[in-house]
Amino acid sequence: MSWLAVRVSAGNAREAALAALFELGSQGVQEVGDDLVTHFPADMAPDAVVGAVQRAAPGATVATSRVAAIDWSEEWKQGVGAHDLGALSIVPPWLAVGRDPSRTIVIEPEMAFGTGEHETTRGVVRLLPSIIRAGDRVADLGAGSAVLAIAAAKLGAGRVAAIEIDHDAIANANENVERNGVAGIVTVLEGDAAVLLPLVAPVRVVLANILSSVLLEMLPAIASALDADGEAVLSGILSEERPMMLAALADGGWRIVAEDLEGAWWTVRVARP
Repeated sequence: MSWLAVRVSAGNAREAALAALFELGSQGVQEVGDDLVTHFPADMAPDAVVGAVQRAAPGATVATSRVAAIDWSEEWKQGVGAHDLGALSIVPPWLAVGRDPSRTIVIEPEMAFGTGEHETTRGVVRLLPSIIRAGDRVADLGAGSAVLAIAAAKLGAGRVAAIEIDHDAIANANENVERNGVAGIVTVLEGDAAVLLPLVAPVRVVLANILSSVLLEMLPAIASALDADGEAVLSGILSEERPMMLAALADGGWRIVAEDLEGAWWTVRVARP
């Protein structure tokens, strides 16, 4: 038996491309750098995959090839590694043995975004240790696998709301929260961040690893949700979008505290206007 292998490069439309792949029937998508990699049974027409992805994410590049049957569960594991990010590490369960649980975030790679394989996740985690204070109230917008919410809890936050609109990501997020022993701190909430954020406010820290277009829309709501000394970490921003985002932050009175750049992705720590 053979498979149809698919590799998608979608830039800042990766979430739309990811949704299209799952809609087509993908059972799992791996993040390899900025690309999304998956496979389909041999009877899947390549043109159908290319067309569906490009309709959902115009401008995306989609490459397909035929590959021999392999053990995809083992291949998946080969492609997911441990990420040591200063104070914390993100690892899959099969690489967690022997690590300090207080400094290790164990994430089961599933369809929820946030395994540590993407630069945006790593950028936020690198900035977090200098932000989180003991007992902080935190909101994580677009929580995905809940990796950032778990990171905040491991760093000493007292209460974290992990808000995620994608129903299919909720079970994975809850499993990861339980697996990391932070269920008493992190609460996973399903719904629109624009609706739920005011309900969990006030918070001292907002984490938002989402599309830059959504970030721009959410900036006023984030400012309103923060305490007087509140801060936010924003990610999901392409480096080429940095000037545009800096202008929007300046217009809103935000103060830039720190920045992180990895590959094509920019992450920024800002203080409340």
